[in-house]
Amino acid sequence: MKILLSLAALCAFLPFSSSAPAGSASPDVSPRHCQVPCGIYGDMMRINMLMEDADTIEKAMNSLQAMDAEENPSKNQMVRWVMNKESHAQNIQDTVAAYWLAQRVKAPKEKDAAGKDKYHAQLASLHRVTVAAMKCKQTTDKAHVDALRQAALDFSDTYFSAEDLKDLEHIRSHITDDDQHHADGHK
Repeated sequence: MKILLSLAALCAFLPFSSSAPAGSASPDVSPRHCQVPCGIYGDMMRINMLMEDADTIEKAMNSLQAMDAEENPSKNQMVRWVMNKESHAQNIQDTVAAYWLAQRVKAPKEKDAAGKDKYHAQLASLHRVTVAAMKCKQTTDKAHVDALRQAALDFSDTYFSAEDLKDLEHIRSHITDDDQHHADGHK
Protein backbone atom coordinates (compact mmCIF):
# COMPACT_ATOMS: atom_id res chain seq x y z
CA MET A 1 0.00 0.00 0.00
CA LYS A 2 2.85 2.42 0.85
CA ILE A 3 4.42 1.77 -2.56
CA LEU A 4 1.10 2.47 -4.28
CA LEU A 5 0.66 5.74 -2.38
CA SER A 6 4.23 6.76 -3.16
CA LEU A 7 3.70 6.07 -6.85
CA ALA A 8 0.46 8.04 -6.81
CA ALA A 9 2.22 11.00 -5.18
CA LEU A 10 5.00 10.83 -7.77
CA CYS A 11 2.53 10.65 -10.66
CA ALA A 12 0.78 13.78 -9.40
CA PHE A 13 3.94 15.73 -10.23
CA LEU A 14 4.62 14.16 -13.62
CA PRO A 15 2.97 15.39 -16.83
CA PHE A 16 0.60 12.97 -18.50
CA SER A 17 1.67 14.21 -21.89
CA SER A 18 4.51 16.36 -23.01
CA SER A 19 4.51 18.92 -25.75
CA ALA A 20 8.31 18.91 -25.76
CA PRO A 21 9.94 17.81 -29.00
CA ALA A 22 11.29 14.28 -29.19
CA GLY A 23 14.77 14.08 -27.75
CA SER A 24 14.26 17.25 -25.72
CA ALA A 25 16.20 17.32 -22.46
CA SER A 26 13.34 18.72 -20.39
CA PRO A 27 9.65 18.03 -20.95
CA ASP A 28 7.13 20.86 -20.77
CA VAL A 29 5.71 20.46 -17.27
CA SER A 30 2.79 22.79 -16.74
CA PRO A 31 1.11 23.00 -13.34
CA ARG A 32 -2.20 21.22 -13.18
CA HIS A 33 -4.78 20.74 -10.52
CA CYS A 34 -4.61 17.16 -9.36
CA GLN A 35 -8.20 16.28 -10.38
CA VAL A 36 -8.68 14.35 -7.15
CA PRO A 37 -11.94 15.45 -5.50
CA CYS A 38 -10.09 17.26 -2.73
CA GLY A 39 -12.47 20.22 -2.52
CA ILE A 40 -9.54 22.67 -2.59
CA TYR A 41 -10.19 25.08 -5.40
CA GLY A 42 -9.02 28.61 -6.04
CA ASP A 43 -11.44 29.79 -8.67
CA MET A 44 -10.70 33.50 -8.29
CA MET A 45 -6.98 32.71 -8.21
CA ARG A 46 -7.32 30.89 -11.55
CA ILE A 47 -8.91 34.00 -13.11
CA ASN A 48 -6.10 36.14 -11.68
CA MET A 49 -3.54 33.72 -13.11
CA LEU A 50 -5.29 33.79 -16.49
CA MET A 51 -5.14 37.59 -16.50
CA GLU A 52 -1.44 37.48 -15.58
CA ASP A 53 -0.85 35.08 -18.47
CA ALA A 54 -2.71 37.52 -20.75
CA ASP A 55 -0.51 40.39 -19.52
CA THR A 56 2.61 38.34 -20.27
CA ILE A 57 1.32 37.46 -23.73
CA GLU A 58 0.70 41.14 -24.41
CA LYS A 59 4.18 42.08 -23.17
CA ALA A 60 5.67 39.44 -25.47
CA MET A 61 3.68 40.82 -28.40
CA ASN A 62 4.85 44.36 -27.63
CA SER A 63 8.46 43.20 -27.43
CA LEU A 64 8.20 41.25 -30.68
CA GLN A 65 6.65 44.20 -32.49
CA ALA A 66 9.39 46.52 -31.20
CA MET A 67 12.10 44.05 -32.23
CA ASP A 68 10.51 43.64 -35.65
CA ALA A 69 10.99 47.37 -36.19
CA GLU A 70 14.72 47.16 -35.35
CA GLU A 71 17.27 47.06 -38.15
CA ASN A 72 19.09 44.01 -36.72
CA PRO A 73 16.87 42.38 -34.12
CA SER A 74 18.26 39.62 -31.94
CA LYS A 75 16.81 36.42 -33.33
CA ASN A 76 17.57 34.72 -30.05
CA GLN A 77 15.48 37.24 -28.11
CA MET A 78 12.69 37.01 -30.67
CA VAL A 79 12.57 33.23 -30.34
CA ARG A 80 12.54 33.53 -26.55
CA TRP A 81 9.60 35.98 -26.64
CA VAL A 82 7.68 33.76 -29.07
CA MET A 83 8.27 30.73 -26.83
CA ASN A 84 7.18 32.73 -23.79
CA LYS A 85 4.00 33.89 -25.55
CA GLU A 86 3.24 30.33 -26.64
CA SER A 87 3.84 28.95 -23.16
CA HIS A 88 1.45 31.38 -21.47
CA ALA A 89 -1.24 30.86 -24.12
CA GLN A 90 -0.90 27.09 -23.70
CA ASN A 91 -1.16 27.48 -19.94
CA ILE A 92 -4.49 29.26 -20.41
CA GLN A 93 -5.77 26.50 -22.68
CA ASP A 94 -4.60 23.80 -20.26
CA THR A 95 -6.24 25.53 -17.29
CA VAL A 96 -9.53 25.95 -19.15
CA ALA A 97 -9.57 22.27 -20.09
CA ALA A 98 -8.17 20.61 -16.96
CA TYR A 99 -9.55 22.94 -14.31
CA TRP A 100 -12.66 24.74 -15.50
CA LEU A 101 -14.17 22.25 -17.95
CA ALA A 102 -13.09 19.02 -16.27
CA GLN A 103 -13.82 20.03 -12.68
CA ARG A 104 -15.64 23.27 -12.06
CA VAL A 105 -18.30 23.91 -14.72
CA LYS A 106 -21.12 21.47 -14.08
CA ALA A 107 -23.91 20.40 -16.41
CA PRO A 108 -27.32 21.27 -15.00
CA LYS A 109 -30.09 18.85 -14.21
CA GLU A 110 -32.27 17.94 -17.19
CA LYS A 111 -35.25 20.18 -16.31
CA ASP A 112 -33.27 23.22 -15.11
CA ALA A 113 -33.79 25.71 -17.97
CA ALA A 114 -32.03 28.61 -16.18
CA GLY A 115 -29.16 26.29 -15.29
CA LYS A 116 -28.87 25.25 -18.94
CA ASP A 117 -28.67 28.87 -20.08
CA LYS A 118 -25.96 29.58 -17.51
CA TYR A 119 -24.09 26.40 -18.48
CA HIS A 120 -24.19 27.23 -22.18
CA ALA A 121 -23.02 30.78 -21.50
CA GLN A 122 -20.10 29.42 -19.46
CA LEU A 123 -19.16 26.93 -22.17
CA ALA A 124 -19.35 29.63 -24.86
CA SER A 125 -17.15 31.99 -22.81
CA LEU A 126 -14.56 29.30 -22.08
CA HIS A 127 -14.52 28.33 -25.76
CA ARG A 128 -13.85 31.98 -26.66
CA VAL A 129 -11.01 32.04 -24.08
CA THR A 130 -9.47 28.93 -25.64
CA VAL A 131 -9.79 30.22 -29.21
CA ALA A 132 -8.40 33.64 -28.27
CA ALA A 133 -5.42 31.95 -26.59
CA MET A 134 -4.86 29.93 -29.77
CA LYS A 135 -4.95 33.10 -31.86
CA CYS A 136 -2.48 34.74 -29.47
CA LYS A 137 -0.07 31.95 -30.40
CA GLN A 138 -0.54 32.62 -34.11
CA THR A 139 0.02 36.38 -34.24
CA THR A 140 1.15 39.49 -32.41
CA ASP A 141 -2.27 41.12 -32.83
CA LYS A 142 -3.16 42.46 -29.38
CA ALA A 143 -6.86 42.38 -30.28
CA HIS A 144 -6.70 38.67 -29.46
CA VAL A 145 -5.42 39.46 -25.96
CA ASP A 146 -8.31 41.89 -25.51
CA ALA A 147 -10.74 39.20 -26.71
CA LEU A 148 -9.15 36.73 -24.29
CA ARG A 149 -9.58 39.08 -21.34
CA GLN A 150 -13.15 39.94 -22.29
CA ALA A 151 -14.13 36.29 -22.65
CA ALA A 152 -12.60 35.57 -19.21
CA LEU A 153 -14.62 38.42 -17.71
CA ASP A 154 -17.78 37.21 -19.47
CA PHE A 155 -17.19 33.76 -17.99
CA SER A 156 -16.60 35.27 -14.56
CA ASP A 157 -19.89 37.14 -14.76
CA THR A 158 -21.72 33.82 -15.24
CA TYR A 159 -19.65 31.80 -12.78
CA PHE A 160 -19.08 33.91 -9.68
CA SER A 161 -21.67 35.17 -7.20
CA ALA A 162 -22.42 38.88 -6.81
CA GLU A 163 -20.16 38.98 -3.74
CA ASP A 164 -17.31 37.36 -5.67
CA LEU A 165 -17.79 39.81 -8.52
CA LYS A 166 -16.78 42.62 -6.19
CA ASP A 167 -13.34 40.99 -6.08
CA LEU A 168 -13.26 41.03 -9.87
CA GLU A 169 -13.59 44.81 -9.91
CA HIS A 170 -9.88 44.92 -9.10
CA ILE A 171 -9.17 42.89 -12.24
CA ARG A 172 -11.57 44.99 -14.30
CA SER A 173 -9.93 48.22 -13.14
CA HIS A 174 -6.52 47.02 -14.32
CA ILE A 175 -7.90 45.99 -17.69
CA THR A 176 -9.66 49.33 -18.07
CA ASP A 177 -6.46 51.16 -17.06
CA ASP A 178 -4.42 49.10 -19.53
CA ASP A 179 -6.93 49.75 -22.30
CA GLN A 180 -6.72 53.48 -21.56
CA HIS A 181 -2.91 53.30 -21.72
CA HIS A 182 -3.19 51.65 -25.15
CA ALA A 183 -5.59 54.34 -26.34
CA ASP A 184 -3.31 57.11 -25.06
CA GLY A 185 -0.20 55.48 -26.55
CA HIS A 186 1.52 55.15 -23.16
CA LYS A 187 2.28 51.45 -23.42
